[in-house]
Amino acid sequence: MTGIIDEKIPMKLMLVVLALLVSCLPAFGQQPAATLRGRVTDEFGGVIVGASVAVVDATGVERKTAKTNGDGLFVIAGVAPGKYTVRATAAGFAPYENAGFDLVAGRSQQLDLTLKVTIEQQKVTVSADSGGVNTEPDSNLGAVVLRGSDLEALPDDPDDLAAALQALAGPSAGPSGGQIYIDGFTGGRLPPLSSIREIRINSNPYSAEYDRPGFGRTEIFTKPGTEKFNGQALFNFNNQALNARNPFAPARAPYLSRRFEAEVSGPIIKKKASFFFDFERRDINDDAIINATILDPNLNIVSFSQSVPTPNRRTEFSQRVDYALNSKHTLVGRYEFEHPSNVTGVGGFSLESRKYKTTTTQQTIRLTETAILNKTTVNETRFQFNRQTSNDTANNSIPTISVQDAFTGGGSQIGLASNKQNRFEISNNTSMAMGTHTLRFGARLRHISIESISPQNFGGTWTFAGTRGGLTSIRAYQITLQGLRDGLTPAQIRQAGGGSTQFTIATGIPGAAVSQWDFGGFGQDDWKFRPNLTLSFGLRYENQGNISSNLNFAPRFGFAWAPGPSSRQHPAKTTIRGGFGVFYDRVSEGLTLTANRLNGINQKQFIVTDPVLLNSFPNIPSLASLAVQPVSIYQLAKDIRAPYTMQSAASVERSLPHNFTASVTYSHSRTLHLLRARAINAPLPGTFVPGVPTSGVRPLASINNYFEYDSTGRFNQNQLIFTLGARLSRNATFNVNYTFSKANSDSDGSGTFAANPYDFTDEYGRASTDIRHRFTLFGVFRTRWGISLNPFLIVTSGAPFNITIGRDLNGDTVFADRPALATDLTKPGVIITKFGAFDPNPTAGERIIPRNFGNGPGSMIANLRVSKTWGFGGEKRSSSAQGPGNRGEGGRGGSGGARGIGGGGGPRGGGGGAGGGPRGEGGGGVGRSGGGGGGGASRGESKKYSLTFSMNFQNIINHANLGRPVGNLSSLLFGISTTSAGNFGGFGGGRGGGTPPYNRLIDAQIRFNF
Repeated sequence: MTGIIDEKIPMKLMLVVLALLVSCLPAFGQQPAATLRGRVTDEFGGVIVGASVAVVDATGVERKTAKTNGDGLFVIAGVAPGKYTVRATAAGFAPYENAGFDLVAGRSQQLDLTLKVTIEQQKVTVSADSGGVNTEPDSNLGAVVLRGSDLEALPDDPDDLAAALQALAGPSAGPSGGQIYIDGFTGGRLPPLSSIREIRINSNPYSAEYDRPGFGRTEIFTKPGTEKFNGQALFNFNNQALNARNPFAPARAPYLSRRFEAEVSGPIIKKKASFFFDFERRDINDDAIINATILDPNLNIVSFSQSVPTPNRRTEFSQRVDYALNSKHTLVGRYEFEHPSNVTGVGGFSLESRKYKTTTTQQTIRLTETAILNKTTVNETRFQFNRQTSNDTANNSIPTISVQDAFTGGGSQIGLASNKQNRFEISNNTSMAMGTHTLRFGARLRHISIESISPQNFGGTWTFAGTRGGLTSIRAYQITLQGLRDGLTPAQIRQAGGGSTQFTIATGIPGAAVSQWDFGGFGQDDWKFRPNLTLSFGLRYENQGNISSNLNFAPRFGFAWAPGPSSRQHPAKTTIRGGFGVFYDRVSEGLTLTANRLNGINQKQFIVTDPVLLNSFPNIPSLASLAVQPVSIYQLAKDIRAPYTMQSAASVERSLPHNFTASVTYSHSRTLHLLRARAINAPLPGTFVPGVPTSGVRPLASINNYFEYDSTGRFNQNQLIFTLGARLSRNATFNVNYTFSKANSDSDGSGTFAANPYDFTDEYGRASTDIRHRFTLFGVFRTRWGISLNPFLIVTSGAPFNITIGRDLNGDTVFADRPALATDLTKPGVIITKFGAFDPNPTAGERIIPRNFGNGPGSMIANLRVSKTWGFGGEKRSSSAQGPGNRGEGGRGGSGGARGIGGGGGPRGGGGGAGGGPRGEGGGGVGRSGGGGGGGASRGESKKYSLTFSMNFQNIINHANLGRPVGNLSSLLFGISTTSAGNFGGFGGGRGGGTPPYNRLIDAQIRFNF
């Protein structure tokens, strides 16, 4: 196949990267400083994960801090010799203090700490774990940190969970959307909620370790194994009796959802190796809702609504093993398997005849090795391999009939398709503590290869659009069928306004392949310039295959300043943060695959607009007649380059009385070289006559249609973000976020065609992601009866939608033409709507409306989980991964350096903790605006066994949240929403990934823990 890159390039690049990494290994001598190490345990000898240990000088300033890792171990290195006070804090324990501890130069001293369990209110200890403010780069209060009982506010269903996380992340800075990291890796299967230890959203936005902006980034950390056997099993149930009808469904359709999950963890070799295993099986008898306009048997135009069964099944499991190779090296291995199958292709305008079955098998292997190279340096190496195969079974033996924004019937043009993907990712990161500097540097190499078999549109597609005379698409189709029934000639049918507008079909070789690599390297220095001022300097470099775009340097800078004096007795209350960064995006391998396939050689795609051939409807034109028609060729522009975003932000964070925290953030993002699609051989402006396909002067010496992906777009966004969080008590926490956003662009991505391929002036308008107002609230509340309430509220204003004519006015074969605002309401053809009066036949030079001119309806989603836990058996003792009150869900390690080597910075999926330990995953988390970790365990959860019953209400108030309206002026449904926006405000969330078949869903769940 053409377009496959030279496989030697990634190998050469890998050798260069490895050579650089080896050469960068530290060769520093021992510093004349002291080191403090030890273990933190409770009164029963159980280690405490995530405890904060601080070395405080005589003035009350915390000189160094660290977090205990999965074995309760901590290391504080690079401390100037002298007398200090050693303090330790952990949720659910009384503070520990050891005054006058003498640290000797050049010595590594051991100090084991024992914390006592307490249920009485203790004095506030200001540390990284207290919910107060500080100047660490990854402690911004605008971040959302979920762990412990905070996670209970999220849905258990994987599709709903993904939608909820996207909703929490909000409108990410830049046009490319958010990104999810799982244990430091990109991509892969989203783990079950019960397997998640911590979720961090919008943290450390200007870290050079990441390619995407931090605003919108979600980091997920899974649970490690434990030193004692424990686990859980749950069953989730839902059927139509518990739900409310979808507003677009004719009746409440049959529905049944059953989901079973189980997990178990425990030791393999005591204090050396442990495991964690989870399993999930999901069986959903789902329904897709068709809401279309069709012709009845008498060829009358009627509205049509139908619920179509679309069952989906999923089986998945994962196995994780944590192994301490020795006191300084830890290895974490994880294997994941996922096998979903479902019926799709139906719903909305798509009729039942187009449904087809798709099955996927995905397997992932992840390895993370963490090494403590010396007292101040931690190195982490990660490797991931992902293999995914998918198969589609669809009937494309009959052509598709697409009546624009009315209905789509006939066969599904997917055909018998298959796709095989192999992805690997390798990275190596090093963290070093050098006095007041925390250095972090590393590199990542990714590679993907795809083998695709796709007979897409081999059966052909007939398209019916509106007419210049003002007929709608469904009316044109009606006239066509009535004319055929009455025996009219094709010429008579066209004279009456009927006839097909376009016919497309592909022929050739169904197979195509692509291979692509990308590389990123970075270096970063977090400098504790003063105790109340931290400066962060970073530089990242990006490159990829299949394009020529080499000078992709991305500088990053950030600062955090806590003005005013600060001491143990009077800690700082305010932090001011700011930063600037450049972030490069990728040119997707999918675009290269399309260019390889539809290059006019492997496959030929014909877009027929000649009335002579269109008059053969419903019979497919012969291959001989197609041979003289223009071929549509897709290609990447020779000068295409990676899009990049320049983002700057400033924020003020404030610690308020009564454990409240608040922050205000302003961010500005500007993206250049945004991708778009262009018809580069369309007739020159003013030379094409609609209805005469051979008219027009084309710039290239060819009649073929050339569609090119280029990088000439731009995007601008401004955001103002307010957050308010509080831990009112150990039984009540909440987080509130409000975002005002304004985003404009002249492209919404690689699938965006301009109305005029030669003039982008009128393309600049609202971006498709321009949701002006967003409000989210979630929390954890435990009542005196032991009932937990987890509300999750999302309120958004409407999203924009594009308004088009529904016809091709310029001969580019694309139905992206837009109207002008009518200045003369008496002009024939003017269409008056609630969005304005439009002229669908603008004259030459008349100004057309900008993209995304319309505004859709807002949404309001109120979800609630209600649960009650009963405990029985003896009291549960802590284990290395489960300290009392933490439920084994501590957070990640610190960022090293000025805070010790309690775990590396960045996406800490694999470790960093003193001594390695069998879990090596870092210590307790930092609950900031998310409420600080959700409090301790409930009375029932402290028992050896517990049984939890819960009810999860999605859209509990049964509010009808409507999707974006139809924007085609040639449709009878223009301006009308025909689908639901889903249960997470337009971010999806339907079981199986589609629009939910019900407006309100109520899940019942029972869970057993041991």
